[in-house]
Amino acid sequence: MRIAQLAPLAERIPPKLYGGTERVVSWLTEELVALGHEVTLFASADSTTSARLVPVWPSATRLSRPRPDPLTPIANLLAAVAEEAHRFDVIHCHVDWIHLPLLQRLGVPFVATTHGRLDLPYLKHVARTFPAAPFVSISNNQREPLRELNWVATVYHGQPPATGKPTTERGNYLAFLGRISPEKGPEAAIRLAAAARLPLRIAAKVPRDGSEYFRERIKPLIDGKQVEFVGEVGDKDKGEFLGNAAALIFPIDWPEPFGLVMIEAMACGTPTVAYRRGSVPEIIDDGVSGLVVDDESQALAAIARAQNLDRRGVRAAFERRFTARRMAEDYVQVYRQLAEHHRRTDASAAAD
Repeated sequence: MRIAQLAPLAERIPPKLYGGTERVVSWLTEELVALGHEVTLFASADSTTSARLVPVWPSATRLSRPRPDPLTPIANLLAAVAEEAHRFDVIHCHVDWIHLPLLQRLGVPFVATTHGRLDLPYLKHVARTFPAAPFVSISNNQREPLRELNWVATVYHGQPPATGKPTTERGNYLAFLGRISPEKGPEAAIRLAAAARLPLRIAAKVPRDGSEYFRERIKPLIDGKQVEFVGEVGDKDKGEFLGNAAALIFPIDWPEPFGLVMIEAMACGTPTVAYRRGSVPEIIDDGVSGLVVDDESQALAAIARAQNLDRRGVRAAFERRFTARRMAEDYVQVYRQLAEHHRRTDASAAAD
């Protein structure tokens, strides 16, 4: 198939450091190419891919100085897609909602994967405006706030098996990976590590809107011994960071749409102790790849139990459910269904 992938422009593809959506777009794009499809990636010019790259902006915008108006790169992206839309059997969008007014008028099958939270009140207004636009969810739970969207499939994320380095040795610290914000639970992770008498290593992005929270609530707790902050980590260091941990701590307090870090830990054979929020019960095989808990007291008990889980079983759970090949094959099924529906609709219109 001739497939277009529309990537966010805040990070390059793949990202050097933090960037879950961009990492998934890269894994999906490369796996589609490996499956023999003709893939075009619309992304920033500093991206690297084995697909055909259409560079729509000189570099990723998050670390650009000065930072551009975020709508300016998006305008370039949409203009480039409109110019080439006729080339594709399907267009796959990873840019939230901004593409909808354009793509529903271009006469080319398209689908959007929503990568973020959907429980924001204003999104219902957008959903009512585009009732026929097809969407893919990244977990079944993600759909709950906007069940009225035209959901055509749920496709769980997947990553290349080689990106994780599975280990059978139990680590000697707890890991927290992601970004610093209250809903991600870094304070709870610090409390749990102290109660479990294990050091905690935090590898996380501090977003601009989270800098005050980090400065006032997290930084005073970092002593370099019991709690160590290592900053953002890229793919090269992430495998070692997760693989050497006794467990990943995921004490979230929000409706997590997927939680990529959980399968990144699985790929390394590292169990996860996660709160029962959002997608967590769908991703973690409780008692196999990790433990799902409801509060801090359960989490503390689970930390000891998690260290006794078979790390080979954790890795096997990843290989059964969360490889990039499985993800790509699931998306190809969606693409084919959309393309076939488009052909039938065109044939019906021509007959009328």
